[in-house]
Amino acid sequence: MNSLLSRPFLPSPRTLCGVFLGLSLGLPGGVHAQAAGPSAKLDASKSEVLFVSKQMGVPVEGRFRKFDAQVSFDPKKPAAGKISLSIETASATLGTPEADGEMPKKTWFNASAFPQATFQSSVIKALGSGRYDIGGKLSIKGSNQDVVVPVTLSQSGAGANLITTATGTFSIKRLDFKIGDGEWADTSMVANDVQIKFKLSLSGMPAL
Repeated sequence: MNSLLSRPFLPSPRTLCGVFLGLSLGLPGGVHAQAAGPSAKLDASKSEVLFVSKQMGVPVEGRFRKFDAQVSFDPKKPAAGKISLSIETASATLGTPEADGEMPKKTWFNASAFPQATFQSSVIKALGSGRYDIGGKLSIKGSNQDVVVPVTLSQSGAGANLITTATGTFSIKRLDFKIGDGEWADTSMVANDVQIKFKLSLSGMPAL
């Protein structure tokens, strides 16, 4: 048991997850998309992918510093859209050197063996008023799970200056992805549920 085990707040990399994520969620750069409509460009400097876990009942927020996203999406033809995301798992941070040093290790993200978490869309359903459900496969640490990510789109500007902001929140079970295994599988220490929050700033998407 390393010195971190005696501390109440440890890296809970269920980050996502992502991531996730999630959405995302490599989030500093990209959702990878296949041609299925106009390609949007991610502005990583105005985007974020966060994860929130509970450690001993206390919410702890972290983020992924590097992610990539490519989006091929026309809001008027959502079913034809393709979205693929990747996140560098070693970029997860909780804001403390000790926690950040633990998260890339085998118990948590095992970043040397699984350097990326990915999401690949398979179906996009329009719900109205700029809201969509995006179904696809989330892969973290060698484990794959089908997830549905709710996304809300808003836009500002016009023409070449039109900016689309995609936001959403969804939850994953960290133990489904073997994040925090061994003694850290104890959910009284680190809860199994991890919330993934994301905001992606995109240019080049058609108007809603």
